[in-house]
Amino acid sequence: MSATSGPPIAILGVPFDNVTTRQTVAIIGEMIASGRAHYLATANVDFTVQAMKDPELQRILLDAHLVVCDGMPLVWASRWLGNPLPERVAGSDLVPLLLRVAEEKGYRVFFLGGDEEVARTAVAKVGEKHPGLCISGHYSPPFAPLLKMDHADICRRIREAGTDLLFVSFGCPKQEKWIAMNYRKTGAAVSMGVGATIDFLAGQVKRAPRWMQATGLEWVYRLCQEPKRLFRRYMVDLRIFGVAILVQLWHLRRRPVGPSAGNVPPVPVPTPANEAGDGTVIELRGRVDAAVVREHQDEWLAATAAATAGLLVDCSAVEFLDSSGAGLLVRLQKTCRAVAHPLALVAPSPSVLKALNLMHLTSSFDLAGDVAEGRALLAKRFEEVRSPLAAGTEPGEVAWQGEVTASSTEALWQAASGVIETLEVGAALVISLAAVRFIDSTGACLMIRLKKLARRKDVRLVFRDPVEAVRAVIRLLKLEAYLLEP
Repeated sequence: MSATSGPPIAILGVPFDNVTTRQTVAIIGEMIASGRAHYLATANVDFTVQAMKDPELQRILLDAHLVVCDGMPLVWASRWLGNPLPERVAGSDLVPLLLRVAEEKGYRVFFLGGDEEVARTAVAKVGEKHPGLCISGHYSPPFAPLLKMDHADICRRIREAGTDLLFVSFGCPKQEKWIAMNYRKTGAAVSMGVGATIDFLAGQVKRAPRWMQATGLEWVYRLCQEPKRLFRRYMVDLRIFGVAILVQLWHLRRRPVGPSAGNVPPVPVPTPANEAGDGTVIELRGRVDAAVVREHQDEWLAATAAATAGLLVDCSAVEFLDSSGAGLLVRLQKTCRAVAHPLALVAPSPSVLKALNLMHLTSSFDLAGDVAEGRALLAKRFEEVRSPLAAGTEPGEVAWQGEVTASSTEALWQAASGVIETLEVGAALVISLAAVRFIDSTGACLMIRLKKLARRKDVRLVFRDPVEAVRAVIRLLKLEAYLLEP
């Protein structure tokens, strides 16, 4: 991103980019011009609360190409945490601006989701307001759970329409998970979840008055419109968010700089890259807070971009890490993941571990005791990317390893389905998940496909020994009884 107003900030584990609405529109224009696939999220308080208990949603937000702040309570929290976000970037304000830019620039827009009649009305009204806009299509697929949707057909429709901007209205977290599963397959340059914005465009739901939006009271207006649907959600969000943000504020609030906490800049130390997985080492020292991040983040990011053999971030000498420091670590992780390069934190100090634990981010990072252990870990992660299959520990067992996501599912399908096809009727196949660190909805779809194939072939397929992070994703998808052994 070339147009940010400050360093990122992590609030309850969600990394928010420090941008205004105008900058967001400019960044989206750069994304479209690049010709590569991107997705962005407009995260509000409900997003942060859901991400605290949904590891897949948190991972989606950690990997998003842009996360903007769609909630005044989050803007207020950023101010208290010492790295103020410049403004609320509401999806319901952003979409009309993007439609205007799309008309001027000739971008092709596709609307996906929402009630069919509402979507048709929204498209008609948008067309009347923007007669020069190219609406490449709109589609409201039959209602179905995420994993039972016809993803291939939906992606084909969007791809054949030649879409630049894709607006998805399935509600959170379904729309975010659908986008993460499919954004590379749609051909759209930018995919964005828009929630109830289609209802606003259709005139079915009215926005709150400007003064209520500006003072953070839009939720009260929405609650009055839809009390039965929103009351319980708002009360739960208020309770969970209120307690959690107070804890983060207490432990990561700004403190005076003591005599021993000199703000020593990071020291990029390039090391030779080789096939064994050696990587660049960056040492962080003293305070890693908003002021230090603002001054030195370009150095960190430049070193990360050059870390073609992975990145080790030595955190042993960090005396204090605030929400901006955590936000920067997330950005470094995101930069590495985008090019399939691993990152590990080396010997994180108690202050670093405390900050990451407070924001439920510890499991998002690989941790190593020293540089040698970190290099061995990088080598292991490179091997997992090269081959998501590992040797089973018993006869008739196949082991998966690393992350079971969109990038690895095709190779795993080819391998596992090939084995199932060769088995005799009544035989059994065990797939060990013990070495799988993370799985998303695409991975769960793969498991369902394999289960169905095994049933057709009259073969018993067992998925065994998932770690808790994997089990949690499957549990949230309500597939634990179907996919996993009791």
